[in-house]
Amino acid sequence: MMAKRKMSATELSEKVGITMANLSILKNNKAKAIRFTTLEAICKALDCQPGDILEYKEE
Repeated sequence: MMAKRKMSATELSEKVGITMANLSILKNNKAKAIRFTTLEAICKALDCQPGDILEYKEE
């Protein structure tokens, strides 16, 4: 979605208010959880819905 919106990771982290390290964890599927406020901020910055950036995978 970032590529679709032509937004860099630095720009997104600044708009959302999270560190580059935390954004990297989210981008690389290493996060075990995400706050709804963070998800909302990401969706607002990328003008998308949660389903556009989240995917369910069985373990």
